[in-house]
Amino acid sequence: LSSWVEGGDCCKWIGIVCHNSIGYVNQLHLAAPPLSEPDFDATPAEWEAYERSKLRGKINPSLLELKHLSSLDLSSNNFSSIHIPKIFGLLESLTYLNLSYAQFQGAIPHNLGNLSKLQYLDLGGNDLKSKSLQWVSGLSSLQYLDLSGADLSNATDWVQLHLSGCRLEDDPSFISVNSTKSLVVLDLSWNRFSSVPKSIFSLHGLVSIDLSENSLEGPIPDYFGNISFLEVLDFTNWNHLNSSIPNSLYSLNRLQFLSLSGNQLQGTISSAIGNLSSATYLDLSENQLNGQIPLSIGQLSSLEFFDVSENQLNGQIPLSIGELSSLELFDVSENQLNGTFPLSIGELSSLKYLDFGYNLLEGVVLETHFSNLTRLTTLAASQNRLRFEPNSSWIPPFQCERIELGHWHLGPKFPQWLKFQKKLSYLDISYAGISDVMPTWFLNLPTQFEYLNLSSNQLTGEISYLNVSNFVDLSSNRFIGPLPRVLPTLLFLILSNNSFSGSLFELLCNSSSRKWMEVLYIDKNLISGDIPDCWSHRQDLKILNLGSNILTGEIPPSLWRLNLTMLNLRNNTMFGEFPSTLQNSPYLIMLDLSENHFSGSVPAWIGDKLSNLVILSLRSNNFDGHIPHKICDLQFLQNLDLAHNNIFGVIPKCFNNLSAMATTNKTDKKSALLVLKGREDEYGSTLGLLTSMDLSANSLTGEIPKEIGSLVGLLSLNFSGNLLTGNIPDSIGNMELMESLDLSMNRLNGEIPPSFSNLNFLNHFNVSYNNLRGQIPTSTQLQSFDNLSYVGNHLWGPPLSKNCTSKGIPTDVANNGNSSEGSKVNSLYVSIALGFVMGFWGVVAPLFFIRSWSIAYYRKLDHICGKLYVFWATMGM
Repeated sequence: LSSWVEGGDCCKWIGIVCHNSIGYVNQLHLAAPPLSEPDFDATPAEWEAYERSKLRGKINPSLLELKHLSSLDLSSNNFSSIHIPKIFGLLESLTYLNLSYAQFQGAIPHNLGNLSKLQYLDLGGNDLKSKSLQWVSGLSSLQYLDLSGADLSNATDWVQLHLSGCRLEDDPSFISVNSTKSLVVLDLSWNRFSSVPKSIFSLHGLVSIDLSENSLEGPIPDYFGNISFLEVLDFTNWNHLNSSIPNSLYSLNRLQFLSLSGNQLQGTISSAIGNLSSATYLDLSENQLNGQIPLSIGQLSSLEFFDVSENQLNGQIPLSIGELSSLELFDVSENQLNGTFPLSIGELSSLKYLDFGYNLLEGVVLETHFSNLTRLTTLAASQNRLRFEPNSSWIPPFQCERIELGHWHLGPKFPQWLKFQKKLSYLDISYAGISDVMPTWFLNLPTQFEYLNLSSNQLTGEISYLNVSNFVDLSSNRFIGPLPRVLPTLLFLILSNNSFSGSLFELLCNSSSRKWMEVLYIDKNLISGDIPDCWSHRQDLKILNLGSNILTGEIPPSLWRLNLTMLNLRNNTMFGEFPSTLQNSPYLIMLDLSENHFSGSVPAWIGDKLSNLVILSLRSNNFDGHIPHKICDLQFLQNLDLAHNNIFGVIPKCFNNLSAMATTNKTDKKSALLVLKGREDEYGSTLGLLTSMDLSANSLTGEIPKEIGSLVGLLSLNFSGNLLTGNIPDSIGNMELMESLDLSMNRLNGEIPPSFSNLNFLNHFNVSYNNLRGQIPTSTQLQSFDNLSYVGNHLWGPPLSKNCTSKGIPTDVANNGNSSEGSKVNSLYVSIALGFVMGFWGVVAPLFFIRSWSIAYYRKLDHICGKLYVFWATMGM
């Protein structure tokens, strides 16, 4: 208000409009200008300056002296401490009142109903409450009413709301001060209605109804078909409408804007959709619609926006799409559409946004598909089965800002036509079958990328610099050389599974600050040396994966000053004890230090300081000591892997407190490498479905606690290669979801519990080399495993070849050599047997009595078996 100088002509003040002839003030436009709002990455000082520019405080009653005031706009200011003043209801000349997003609070003053000349009322976006809307019936001239976000779900008198004089002239879309007395626009979005207020259907002159962002349930009412002048109908998002699309909506031939997205609509799209002859905007996305896109869609000659993404539509894209000459956006992504990509789309000369990604389209795409798409700015078509091999001299007719062609076949050469895209900022050509050297012209494009995904190709060469501001994924290629330099603004950098070499120093410790980076994946490369101690300026880093490199040394202290949620240092040659500074990382969800040379004991404070852990893997290190009881306090722990260490003592009985393992509801977390069923698998989005505990190849003693049976959510349990004694707890039979169970190479005795017949999902089972005896319980699953799962015990019954008599004695003992076959033992066989026994026990006996030999032997055997498995898997056997 710097122009408001006392003594000057107030009609020249900013925000003041005076009547041309009589000079009275008749308009106050004091809205906070929206263009002044800084963008999301503004500094705190910029935000503070913007907030200071807003009007605040109390509104002076002297406003009533403006007897001729017809228009008042205070929108987007900050009146958070006050209610809407009642004096507004005394401004009898008002025709326009806009208080939207001005942070008013409390009840809506009922005397606003006295403003009989008011034509436009916008109270949206405030923190208002209203239990009665009777005051609205006094607004006899009202044409536009916005009560969005006014929490009207508890209003008791919607049914009594009847606006008088509701009739329209010939042109129902004409909304101005000269219109007849009729409500034309009604915005009730962002309330909490569970059903459509019935009184709306008495307002036959409505042109626009916005009921988006509510909690509407049930079917779409047929009554909307009676509002024949309707041009805008919006049910977008957060509603739960679950019917089919009623035929009455297809009869609204004046309808221009229809949005039903983000509901639970079912059934097909009727061919009657062709009756919406005035439609320019049609959004049916994010529902459960099925069937085909009807051919009649081609009759909507005025259509500019068509979105049916995220449904269950099938069949082909209709050729009639080519008749929509005004179409600017066409989105059919995330459906089950099949067939080929129709040539008719190439006729859509107005098209700017094209997305048919995540479908089942197949075949060859030609240059002619794009011949007339001169205005195209977005081409999104990933996850189809399409091949595109244009002539090497092809120059696209479009200048796209966004191209997504992941999982297309674009190779083997790098697409040359990309060099002509001067505005490109988003590019995904992952899984595209490209086997080529990264061209220098691509790295030197004048445009700055925001998003670049070249992953899962066979690209080679060195990359010295990446001109990308937000997201880079170059994983699963064959890039070599040192790590590239990147922009300070980069948030996500994924370089996994390449052959980058050298040190981390240049990337991490360069003088230019990269405090914004949130995700860094450099796993499965050839990075060597120590991890540099220069993490202090990276306070935003959340996910760090440096696994499977050649890193050495200890974990640097500054790494623990970060608020990491995931740290993976797996499969390096790092050493040192479990770092005490890790206590400063309370937000860790995943910690993987496996396959290194870390030593010392697992600290007791892990249960207190790392209480959010979901994944803890310390596998294949030199950790010793007991398993701390405090580990039982990790309520979210789903994956615990302490295998192949030197841990001794008993298995804690308090493991039954690991509540995330005792439930079938899992938490989805970042990808981790788990050892399951004897082999390594990388689990990504399905990790949240997996729970496992692996304590194998340690020196654990004592009995398996019966409390372990309460962990009914476990899918994999491995206690093999320890010194466990006693019986197998019957309670393990309660873990009915178990898929992998390994108790082999211990000193367990007794029988296999009969309750194991309940383990119907087992596909890996091993109790070999214990002191078990008795009959194997009858179960479809237990009988499906071969002898190797039971060898080294005194067990009988299927699947083993020896059976038992009615007295429970193995038949080969019960017969006591009475069979005619047994009486004909050849002396040669006796000699062979004696020689075998002497040779066998000469080698094997030390393995039983010298523990260090035994552990070394079984680890070596496990290593050899692992190598053979990889070989067989590679050979496809």
